[in-house]
Amino acid sequence: MRTKRWRFAVASAAALTLGLSACGGGGDTGTDTSGGTTAEFNAALDKVFSPSEKKGGIIKMAHSDDWDTVDPGETYYGMSWNFLRTYARPLVMYKPAPGKASNEIVPDLAESLGESSDGGKTWTYKLRKGVKYEDGTEVKAADVKYAVLRSTDKETFPNGPSYFEGMLNLPAGYKGPYKSKGVNTDSAITTPDDYTIVFHLKQPFAGFDNLAALSQTAPVPAAKDTGAKYREHVISTGPYMFDKVETGKSYTLKRNPQWDPATDPIRKALPDGYEITLKTEANDLDNRLLSGDLDVDIAGTGVQAAAQGKILSDPELKKKADNPTIARLQYMSINPQVKPLDNIDCRKAIMYGVDQVGYQTAYGGEFAGGQLATGLMPPSIDGFKEMNTYPNGDDHKGDVNKAKESLTACGQPNGFTVNMAFRSDRPKEKAAAESVQQSLKRVGINVVLKGFPTGDYFSTYAGNPPYARKNGLGLATNSWGADWNDGFGFLSQIVDSRVIRETGGSSNISVRIPDVDKALDAATVEPDKAKRDQMYGDIDKRVMEEAVVYPALWAKILMVRSDRLSNVYFSDAYGMYDYLSMGIK
Repeated sequence: MRTKRWRFAVASAAALTLGLSACGGGGDTGTDTSGGTTAEFNAALDKVFSPSEKKGGIIKMAHSDDWDTVDPGETYYGMSWNFLRTYARPLVMYKPAPGKASNEIVPDLAESLGESSDGGKTWTYKLRKGVKYEDGTEVKAADVKYAVLRSTDKETFPNGPSYFEGMLNLPAGYKGPYKSKGVNTDSAITTPDDYTIVFHLKQPFAGFDNLAALSQTAPVPAAKDTGAKYREHVISTGPYMFDKVETGKSYTLKRNPQWDPATDPIRKALPDGYEITLKTEANDLDNRLLSGDLDVDIAGTGVQAAAQGKILSDPELKKKADNPTIARLQYMSINPQVKPLDNIDCRKAIMYGVDQVGYQTAYGGEFAGGQLATGLMPPSIDGFKEMNTYPNGDDHKGDVNKAKESLTACGQPNGFTVNMAFRSDRPKEKAAAESVQQSLKRVGINVVLKGFPTGDYFSTYAGNPPYARKNGLGLATNSWGADWNDGFGFLSQIVDSRVIRETGGSSNISVRIPDVDKALDAATVEPDKAKRDQMYGDIDKRVMEEAVVYPALWAKILMVRSDRLSNVYFSDAYGMYDYLSMGIK
């Protein structure tokens, strides 16, 4: 996932053969309310803070930029997948529960988890009966099929995950229901009746429930689909529906009168609605959180440096804060398609020359920024491999001599100029980019900073290969969290070259290594977990050898709980507070 647009996308079909027996229901799907009401530091990390069943009130949220999109078929930010569950229902979801309990998958629109057959190549889900859209029509299996198929059109929906087009047994050349209208897709998805949907894969994949949890399985009625404009009014299946949409400014949601709690054992639907303000300057957003004018920074990336200082120096404010460690990498892409970075020694000069402590300081230091990274996968991901491919000095502030040696080796002894992208509405990324600029100046590399808005960062700028090549974007700040916590869920979307799209929208713009693609395919069909984890560690090492990614930090964030909110807890699955259970005191 990007911040946390946690992702999972595979361009080739290979998958696990382990644990392919049919899966049953998810057990208790309710939120653990064994929390307390006494404010203290980290009170919401592994338990519910201020548990309550009280209904009513409006939750006020804000974001520092525009939303990428609220369309379930395209959105790929973690905040979107978190909040989307208030208005849309995927087949299954990650359990609304504190801490690591949130990693359990539980049924949502479906009655139970998927049942596998054909050695894990076929997955069947039964839909709950009586689930209705906001217009009163009943959700049918054909709507889920249509939703998944439309999401495979990456020209119309460039931002979304690409797992389904890579893994489903789609007809050759299929481009989605708009461009391939009338094409028979039963080889990929069938709907034997109104409440049954069956997915047919190219290769077995034991973790298919993780795909079923993607927002792309939230149903879309074909008759109401407006293509790229669907984001202007998504047809709700959840307890809330869009009341007012001002693109680029705000969203207002109200209760959906057609939502029936009898069909939904998970959602409590406590608030009366949500008000979401966009393009709120990040530091102002933090100040409004601290003053009580806002309840939630919906991006979920933690407070900025200025607010961090206030919180940590004020015991009363610190009681309202949580400081989780998350399965997230703060990193910099090094694009080999931009000269002179097509030369590995020029890339190595950057790997050696960057002041990693400066990068850490920009994100809030060791306390709130994170641990200095040596590879891509955080230690919490199975398969983590300890390595030190590019030693950057005992103080981790860069090895200037090794960087200059690399410049000489690449034929640029006097250095070179390169452009670096960052998200302009995120002060931490701007500070990190400035730190990179300052540290590389020491070795003769002139970094020109280019700020772009979060909403279009991947689709139009840093994640768009033609734009990057044309505009010399050799470096780009990036942030990635696991779509789910294993080697495949973490690595696939940021190291598989087959997820790179010339139309834009991919988090991977720099890793184009055929050996890595083959290794991913081999790992996904390895039945032995220990061997599979070892393979993911080897993939991480292979990417590092090519110097196409600079891993800066394994992340921590500092978050603030609003005094107005009830049922606040950190979700390990989303890497932020869980938005589905919150209420107003």
